[in-house]
Amino acid sequence: MAVEQVKEKAVFYKHNGFNCAQAVVKALAEHDASFIESSSVPSDQLVAMTGGFAVGMGTMEATCGALIGANLLAGLKTEGKGTLSKTRQLVDGFKQKSGALICKDLKGVETGTVLCSCDDCIRNAIEVFAKTFDM
Repeated sequence: MAVEQVKEKAVFYKHNGFNCAQAVVKALAEHDASFIESSSVPSDQLVAMTGGFAVGMGTMEATCGALIGANLLAGLKTEGKGTLSKTRQLVDGFKQKSGALICKDLKGVETGTVLCSCDDCIRNAIEVFAKTFDM
């Protein structure tokens, strides 16, 4: 499955009962099950674990859920070795593509200017993850 397909599958999940973090985790886990299988956490449990990371952790005041989902999987992908440098790449790449990291800033709550829609935040998180991990 090409990265474009993974991005659109994640957006589909977002519109069908999953939050941004869950959509990213679910689509990436389906795309590359090998690193999920090597951990002891099944993908459905990862999706459940990311339930609280919607809407900038429930208040729009915190980090975008799509980015959180990508960072969560970075820990599995790296098996905890070199994770911080990879998450730094994810954060920097996401901010460059999306314009901010905090949900309310992305949605323009205080400025009235939307920097990035939820759908595009999901796409950006997956694109940056794919680039960071050479998918």
